[in-house]
Amino acid sequence: MAADTSTTADDRPVDLDTGDDLDAFLATHDVALVEFYTKGCTLCQSVEPVLGTVATATDVAVATVNPRTDLSLVEAYGVRSVPTLVLFVDGAPVDRLAEGFVGVERVLELIRTHAPERVPEDGTA
Repeated sequence: MAADTSTTADDRPVDLDTGDDLDAFLATHDVALVEFYTKGCTLCQSVEPVLGTVATATDVAVATVNPRTDLSLVEAYGVRSVPTLVLFVDGAPVDRLAEGFVGVERVLELIRTHAPERVPEDGTA
């Protein structure tokens, strides 16, 4: 599946297939959160609702990509475990969470650190 090329954040995560899809996604969104996951990973599955909430509650584009479909992503983004969430600003990775399950507030905290204007002022999702 090709990347969504809209210039605003979507209300739900976009599924990407390859590094080219990821590059296109990052080129069209100035702030993006990407989950690197693998099929069958129960922790990855448990993060899916968190990503949906973040996509809906913030002005941040959210995507998911399975690095097993494009192994170059593992090295390019230093994916050592899944799920790994990487926050990109202007196409460059600026921070990551690779600690297993993370809740909405932890992800919002990550975004607030690098793009506070993208998180609602009331601080809730």
